[in-house]
Amino acid sequence: MPLMPKRVKHRMVQRGTVRGSAQSGNTLAFGEYGLKSLGRTWLEAAQIEACRVAMNRHMKRRGKVWVRVFPDKPVSKKPLETRQGKGKGAPAFWAAVIRPGTMLYEVDGVPEVMAREALRLAASKMPVRTMFVKRHH
Repeated sequence: MPLMPKRVKHRMVQRGTVRGSAQSGNTLAFGEYGLKSLGRTWLEAAQIEACRVAMNRHMKRRGKVWVRVFPDKPVSKKPLETRQGKGKGAPAFWAAVIRPGTMLYEVDGVPEVMAREALRLAASKMPVRTMFVKRHH
């Protein structure tokens, strides 16, 4: 079952803008290593899950992975080959709004080499440029 809210106030929302940089959720909060966004995008629930699976596969269930983003924005799409008009399309997928500086994933309990590779695999599935970050002691 994909990541999505249990219930929402409104079934459809407006597109909004993705201006500015991440004001919160932009530092390491749980793990030793993290993957930070350098761009702005909508991250689909399927993309978030694909990255999580890739990381867990590489780490072979060692260590712990935190997913720091949650898709809470319903994105609607009109069916293909449909003329304009006739209202807004039905909700197609859920997305998380990503701004530069947003911490996407965190990892702990594995060596840096393994964490770096796991986060690299996740980054390759992202529609946005990312950066590996490490906690400074």
